[in-house]
Amino acid sequence: MEEELPFYTRSQLALRNGQDKPQIWVALNGVIYDVTESRLWKNGTHYEHWAGQDLTEELADAPHTELVFLRFKKIGQIR
Repeated sequence: MEEELPFYTRSQLALRNGQDKPQIWVALNGVIYDVTESRLWKNGTHYEHWAGQDLTEELADAPHTELVFLRFKKIGQIR
């Protein structure tokens, strides 16, 4: 059984943008993922996307599915 993930506010998520704090986090479907180690998220940007945000609505325009997030660690949930 998967452990319960802590809750973070959208403001806390926004600080993990690779600029304000060293962590780079993004959210998808209410789950926050740590993409800090991804070379594609260097400096908190990935193409026209910015870290520290919920990318659920933007995924529809991505060339990949949400399965790409399986390679990243789940950090928490959006409150």
